[in-house]
Amino acid sequence: MADHSQQLVSKLWNYCSILRDDGLSYGDNVEQLTYLLFLKMAQEQSELRGKPSQVPKGFDWPDLLATEGDDKSRLTL
Repeated sequence: MADHSQQLVSKLWNYCSILRDDGLSYGDNVEQLTYLLFLKMAQEQSELRGKPSQVPKGFDWPDLLATEGDDKSRLTL
């Protein structure tokens, strides 16, 4: 379990580095990573319960994964 936690923390820090290199501040990093974690957890919870996700279609984890390159306009609120 500790190894899995270390891998998760390592991934998050790698994402922070990528976002920092793209010009996002620490506060922006926290906001973006929190949003990503929320989407992923919502998707996993809906799969475990066998119920549809509460996240609207088009803004959920699978749609985020399907987005390529700079196609951010689809995901903005």
